[in-house]
Amino acid sequence: MAKMFFPQYAKGRKEGINLIVGKSILEHIKKIGKVEIDSECGGKGICCKDIVRVDEGKESLSKLSNIEKKFLKYGKLKPNHRLACQAIVTKDTKDIRIFISSFGKYTILTDTIKTDVELAPSVFSSKGKVFYNTGENLGTYQGKIYGLAIDVGTTTLVMQIVDLEKGENIGNPIASKNPQIAYGNDVISRIGYTIENKDGLKELQKIVIDGINSSLKELEKKLGISKLSITDKIYDVVVVGNSTMRDIFFGKNVHNLGVIPFEPLGKNSITMKAFKLGLDVNPKAFVYGPPLIGGHAGADCIADIIATRLYKSKKIAMIIDIGTNGEVVIGNKDNILTASCAAGGAYEGYQISCGVGAIEGAITKVKIENDKMEYETLGNKPPLGFCGSGVIDLLAKLLQSGIMNRNARISKDFHLTDDVYITQDDINQLGIAKAGLRTDQDLLIKYYGINIDKVNKIYLSGAFGNYMNIDNSIAIGLLPEADKSKFVRFGNGALAGAIDILLSRQMKNDAENLKNLIKHTKPNEIEGNEFQYMVANNMYFSK
Repeated sequence: MAKMFFPQYAKGRKEGINLIVGKSILEHIKKIGKVEIDSECGGKGICCKDIVRVDEGKESLSKLSNIEKKFLKYGKLKPNHRLACQAIVTKDTKDIRIFISSFGKYTILTDTIKTDVELAPSVFSSKGKVFYNTGENLGTYQGKIYGLAIDVGTTTLVMQIVDLEKGENIGNPIASKNPQIAYGNDVISRIGYTIENKDGLKELQKIVIDGINSSLKELEKKLGISKLSITDKIYDVVVVGNSTMRDIFFGKNVHNLGVIPFEPLGKNSITMKAFKLGLDVNPKAFVYGPPLIGGHAGADCIADIIATRLYKSKKIAMIIDIGTNGEVVIGNKDNILTASCAAGGAYEGYQISCGVGAIEGAITKVKIENDKMEYETLGNKPPLGFCGSGVIDLLAKLLQSGIMNRNARISKDFHLTDDVYITQDDINQLGIAKAGLRTDQDLLIKYYGINIDKVNKIYLSGAFGNYMNIDNSIAIGLLPEADKSKFVRFGNGALAGAIDILLSRQMKNDAENLKNLIKHTKPNEIEGNEFQYMVANNMYFSK
């Protein structure tokens, strides 16, 4: 039988996948796994992001669909390219070779803050054996005891192996794209896939587990070590992610998160054995997912709170985590309020005409020099489009220069280059994406009974917070108007919190107890009809 090959990727180049007549190129990509493609709309033919070039076997594919003809007419699709979701295999007699046009080398934030924690992990050795703190014997001591922290993001997977006897990280964090991106760039798309497909949940769970296992194998190869030298000595795993990502990882039903009132079926922590999940670590290893807070504020938000020690502080602090989902936290040791919203992917390079992820060639900075707009790209490569930090800078400079007015209007499309531009529709999408998050910030401050001056620190979590220009973010109304010295970038806070939980049983207990201290708010329900007016007001880009 003929196969489909993806020469850009090791697995796709060597093994390929058997052709399945009636299935699209995108469906083949989903089945093979570890082949990255951007399918923002989850294969509905709307986003025009899953662009591929067919280098061999064109005659085994369907003719251009009406959707492809439309994109071809408007110049969004080149004559020799196809959309992976629209090109259907019609014959299985000849190999097909596919080049994925829309992905470059992805930059993923792996930096974490280093926190002070008393070393007291849940796993330890005694008399030549390894034990879990419950007393369970996990086998013969092999000279090392490791733990694995995993941050399952909507877009990325980031992992860190930790020496649980020394409290030291083993190598650098391992980062990769979340292979579930082929099923849509947001949690709603993935929830929908589990609802619409009988085995959708199992498929999404398997692909993320396979992605983690592949990354572990890459680490072994990079360090020049065998499996028995490291992964078989991983006895404890902590997995964090938003409510949808955590529950899919553990194979839990996520249907409720896609319908009103958008709450998970259960908020308690989850503990399973590695062999039941198919995770390529010691089969007896414990895999722990911290509790969920509510709505889409999940175990990653708990980890952020652990990492910042906000829950131990006398002074009031905020955490703002901006991604496909946005979470806001405010509080101290006495009281913590949270809110979450679907921030959308506009600031992560999705949902706008020339948006891209953090790949080489992404415009990351925009500035005005000698009355001329200039830009910088990742890797100093030719510009492909805007990633989040570049979009923020562009909006601020358009506002500053008067090209965009304070009602977020431009008279015509603005071109930074011939091929990279922003439209009024793009600006509207960006306004919608930031409005809900900013409204949640304002309302949590109000519910806490203070003003922004009483907030001691504002922690910016995640890749977006780590790279964005704070002055420009304040200028467009994405962040509150506060003294710049209050803002603290703390990298991948979710991963840092997961590492703390690995290293300390006390931190694990704190994660369990936080659900009793945190009150998750739903500003849209509290404010009623007024909420939409507040969001609409925050859609403007003005200071």
